[in-house]
Parts: sequence; C-alpha cells; structure tokens
Amino acid sequence: MYGEHGLRETQEHHMSGETDLIKLYSTKILALAADIPHQGRLEHADATVKRRSPLCGSTVTVDVALEDGKVARFAQDVKACALGQASAAVVGAAIIGRSTGEVETARDQLKAMLTEGGPAPDAPFDGLEVLTPAREFKNRHASIMLALEATLEAMQTAQKADCA
Repeated sequence: MYGEHGLRETQEHHMSGETDLIKLYSTKILALAADIPHQGRLEHADATVKRRSPLCGSTVTVDVALEDGKVARFAQDVKACALGQASAAVVGAAIIGRSTGEVETARDQLKAMLTEGGPAPDAPFDGLEVLTPAREFKNRHASIMLALEATLEAMQTAQKADCA
C-alpha cells in the first residue's frame, strides 16, 4: 500500500529532479548564453562546418580563417539550448590564436569532464567548467560539444584545403 509517506517521497524526488535542472541553468550559464562572442558569419572563411545534435536539434555553424595554423578570424551561428550557447560563448571567447591541437585537447577534455568525471578543460577553455552540472544530463552532452566539434572540424578542413 502507498501511504501518505510514500506519496510525499515521490513528490519530493520529482521536485528534486526539477531543482537539479534549475540549478543546471545557473545565472552564469544564462549570462554566457546571452553574450556569445563572434556571433554571425565570416565572409571569407577558409572553412565552414555546421554540426547538429540529432537529439535536441541544436545546431552550430562555424566559419574559420587560419593564419600559420592558428585561428585568425572566427564566427559562429549558434541555434542551441542555453547549455550549447554557454559552451559556444566560452569557445568564442577563447578561440582566437588557438591551434588545432589546443582545440582537439579542449574537445577531449570537455568530453571527459561530461562523461568520465574528468576535470574542466585547460585554460583558455577552463570557463567550460561552468557546465560541470550537465554531467547528469546525458541528453544535453551533444549540444554542449557542438561548438568545439564544429570548430575543430572547420580547422581541420581549412588545413587540408591549405595543403592541397
């Protein structure tokens, strides 16, 4: 039989799940999401990559121009949830002057932070630490990864084109 006690436990559990989700959308995350650097498109990009998260439909389109293998110019068109936007904001703020290796490391560290309980990515991408609470929400991981994945792919594409 379900007594009053059992019902209350169920309600409290449901409410704590909602509280966790509210905590996830912290003031810091919302502030980042509202102020994404390099929002828009580049006219003369060396490469453009659009990545989409099939689970939530979030998309990030990245344009890059490289000089000496590092990001010289960067733009991103972000259509994502607040978590994907916050991730893109941190990436946008840190990306100028970065090499492919640095972006690849940041991507791998972010993935480990979300899936393996690893530490936040190294500076200058350490601002991604704000997304640590998203570990519990696997359905949000793809959206959070989009900006770094699209940026890395665009950089690799630009470098291949440069070598051709």
